[in-house]
Amino acid sequence: MAETNRTSIKSDNTYDALRDKGYSKSKAAAIANAQANDNMAPSEKGGKAPPYEDWTKDDLMERARELEIEGRSTMNKDELIKALRNG
Repeated sequence: MAETNRTSIKSDNTYDALRDKGYSKSKAAAIANAQANDNMAPSEKGGKAPPYEDWTKDDLMERARELEIEGRSTMNKDELIKALRNG
């Protein structure tokens, strides 16, 4: 049941439902407040990167370097894609 002195919770019903599902107090509060805020969309995913097939080989090589994938310098584009997906 919602407490009347929880001033930091913007949506008591959402908070209570999340707590009933086992969410921690802080996680439930964060989600409830985000859903109550029209400027936030917590159920939407972040930016979407294009699939690796659309990347240039140089971009794939740079990403492989960031992830420290061994043998990247001898890989072709298909091998880089496979290594990035598995790596």
